[in-house]
Amino acid sequence: MDARTKRIFMACILCVSVLLMSQQVKHEGVADIAVVVNRDVPVSGLAIYQVRRIFRGEEKYWKSNLPIVVVVPATGTREREVMLHNIYKMNESQYKQFWMEQIFRAQAFSAPKIADSTVTANELVSSVPGCITLMNANEVRPGSKILKIDNKRPGERGYPLR
Repeated sequence: MDARTKRIFMACILCVSVLLMSQQVKHEGVADIAVVVNRDVPVSGLAIYQVRRIFRGEEKYWKSNLPIVVVVPATGTREREVMLHNIYKMNESQYKQFWMEQIFRAQAFSAPKIADSTVTANELVSSVPGCITLMNANEVRPGSKILKIDNKRPGERGYPLR
């Protein structure tokens, strides 16, 4: 191999290495999505199927008969995408159709409230008794509690909301 070919080969290896490292950093910088509740909610963890039942309106009360108040992330956010994919197992239009059907059948009064930002989600979950929402695990503020899902905390291997 002549000197020019070696330089080109080394440059290619360097480019591939940088590309792979940037993808790894990008993935590591994305926080898991936490299931967050008001600090007075009498649970510390749920199974993913329970989270699905709550967000679909199939469970309406916590064990203490405290009403469940579901707040969902705004359209177009990563939190919303994780919610649709991992909890509802639907796309956006299927989600909207689901809630229209629930309301039409009188199984729900309305679709869940929408938090237009993480700030709003934090304010609601810390001030509304029985509130549950989803948000970036790194953005949860005091006054609320992060639930374990399937006995895993956000960031732990096997956590289901990524």
